[in-house]
Amino acid sequence: MTTEQKVVIITGASQGIGAGLVRAYRDRNYRVVATSRSIKPSADPDIHSVTGDISKPETAELVVREGLERFGRVDSLVNNAGVFLAKPFVQMTEEDFEHNLGVNVAGFFHITRRAAAEMVKQGSGHIVSITTSLVDQPMVGMPSALASLTKGGLNAVTRSLAMEFSKTGVRVNAVSPGIIKTPMHAPETHSALAGLHPVGRMGDIRDIVDAVLYLETAGFVTGEILHVDGGQNAGRW
Repeated sequence: MTTEQKVVIITGASQGIGAGLVRAYRDRNYRVVATSRSIKPSADPDIHSVTGDISKPETAELVVREGLERFGRVDSLVNNAGVFLAKPFVQMTEEDFEHNLGVNVAGFFHITRRAAAEMVKQGSGHIVSITTSLVDQPMVGMPSALASLTKGGLNAVTRSLAMEFSKTGVRVNAVSPGIIKTPMHAPETHSALAGLHPVGRMGDIRDIVDAVLYLETAGFVTGEILHVDGGQNAGRW
């Protein structure tokens, strides 16, 4: 095993933004530890797939351990796994709350704590989380209380960890998307969803991938919440 190549862990890696991130990091010659509940093995020897539920600590333990065993290091972590529930607050159930908290918050905690420990030991690293601009600019007609509760927490902890790790060589950032054209949005909804952005279109997967890659190489940027949302965060429209 050689350890010269950098290694990134990507959660929620089986489709959509996660799959786009896997391809983009491989194009930059990173080795990739890709995880999700439905991830399939890869024919690429520099992609190691780990199947598991990111809300469970044992999944995080497995991902980091197998990444180290396979590739010898951890340089970056992209917390892409997440769920979003557009449901009126008073209709939400305990199960809704536990599922959102488990994936969005516990998932972040379990994998980030373990990956960050390796980065701090080696004196370098980068952590980036995918949140949502609804945290900063909620919309009438788009109920998003659990997104604000959970993804808003990720925005806050991004800034906190950026300060905590500021002298260690580990940077911590977030990308805050608008609505992105992924398999979770049926094509017949795209026209209506486009209108929820000042620029009049949905975002593409590449828009988010490019933002993550920018942060990956921006060595003087930490604690940043980078909005990639077609102007949603800029104001009302």
